[in-house]
Parts: sequence; C-alpha cells; structure tokens
Amino acid sequence: MTQPHTFVSPDQTLLNVDVAGEGEPVVFLHGLCGDAGQTAETFPAAPGFRRVTVEARGHGQSQAGDLERLSIATFADDVAAYVEQYLRAPIVIGGISMGASISLRLAVTRPDLVRGLIIARPAWITARAPENMAPNAEVGRLLRELPPEEAKVSFLAGDVGRRLAKEAPDNLASLAGFFARQPIEVTASLLTAISQDGPGVSEAEVRNLSVPTLVIGHELDVIHPLSYAQLLAGMIPAARFAQITPKVEDRARYVADFRLSVSNFLKDLSK
Repeated sequence: MTQPHTFVSPDQTLLNVDVAGEGEPVVFLHGLCGDAGQTAETFPAAPGFRRVTVEARGHGQSQAGDLERLSIATFADDVAAYVEQYLRAPIVIGGISMGASISLRLAVTRPDLVRGLIIARPAWITARAPENMAPNAEVGRLLRELPPEEAKVSFLAGDVGRRLAKEAPDNLASLAGFFARQPIEVTASLLTAISQDGPGVSEAEVRNLSVPTLVIGHELDVIHPLSYAQLLAGMIPAARFAQITPKVEDRARYVADFRLSVSNFLKDLSK
C-alpha cells in the first residue's frame, strides 16, 4: 500500500512524501524531473522494508518554492530535515541519478543519518556540470527560448537529439517527454539549474566514506554512463558494484535486476 503524506521544509515549501511497504525505512529518491513512480517501479517489494520517497521541489506533487533555490544541496537539506523529524537515524538512503547524487551528498555531509548508501545510475561523480548532463541543459535552454512544441522539434533535429537517437534511445525518450512536462517554467528551471550543479563533495571525501554502499549501473546510457558507476564503486571502500540489464534493451529484466540488487543489499545489511 502506498501512503502519501506531506512535509513542510524548513523554508515552508510543501513537499510530497510517498511511502510504501512496512518495516525498516529506506529513503529512496527519484531522478531529475522524475517522481515517486520511478522509485516505486525499481524498489523491491521485499517484506521488512518500507520505501520512503521525498519528492524533490518541483517534482511530483511537491511545490517548487523559490526557483532560485533549486539545487542538489537544497534537496539534500530537505531530505535531512525529513529524516530528522520523522525517522530514526541512521537509515539506508539512496536514489537514482539525481537521487543518487543527493544521497552521496548526505553520506558525506550528514554521516549521522546514513548507515547504508544506494547509488543507482549516477549522472555525477563529484564535478559540477558534467558533460553527460549537457542534453538536459539543452532541453532547459530551448524551453526558455521557444514554445514547447517548437523547442521539441529543434531538439530532435539537432546534433544532441540525433546522437541520442542512435546511442541512447531511452535517454532521448525521457528528454522528449520533458517538453510536455508542466509547469514549463519549473521544468526549464530544474533542467537548467540541476544540469549545472553537482553533489558538492570532493573526491577525497568520497574515498573516505566507510558506509556500506551499493552502486548500480548499466550500458547504453549517455546520461548515466556505466563508467561513472564503476568509478564510484572503485572510489568508495565499502562499495559493491552491480551491472544490470539496460532499460532500453529489456525493461522487464532491467526492473527485475534492479530490484534483486537492492533486495540482496538490504538483506545483507540487516544480517
């Protein structure tokens, strides 16, 4: 059963929190311009674990608040405030893409909250504005400059769109959907701000992490390079790495592989 409720952030932004299952809480966070549906699909329905997804500002049913404050650091602060108010730390925290970056930041800056870390399909290592996020930034730019339908046509016909059509059609499908995502102003602000952002941690801090970690990656993904997952798994001393089936190759196997990797990690942590 899914149990949504709301949480008021420290600056009075109303955030939606999606909770499913019963047992030990696992904060599991979605990616850029995603929502709790993304985490619900990939989180295992194993007994004994409760998925808690704080939908980030401007995502899902959460308010956007001040668009100037949209950042990975702000999203991480929101999650930390929620954990402090509603959960008994330390807990397992993880996420997909942007959610992975938020979780990595929390593991470094708030180790008192994190006893296990899940980094799935990372789009950042430590640097801001990595090149793989350029397609998201391009969508944000076009949405600011053109009506949505014209922006979409321009993107699909451009160099980035043509490249993704050949190399990562799943990435292209996700990006194409952003041109219809409402409100357009919030979508453009998110894509622009977050694409230029990063987790705000150093490589030395990541290498110094001692928390048990699961890193998940797969091939055929330009936005979330497999090499990023491999690098992070190599940097974190207590990390295990799981390479799963690419979503574009077989979505059902992708979901099954993802759920099994997370389930095994959680069960091992509970031993």
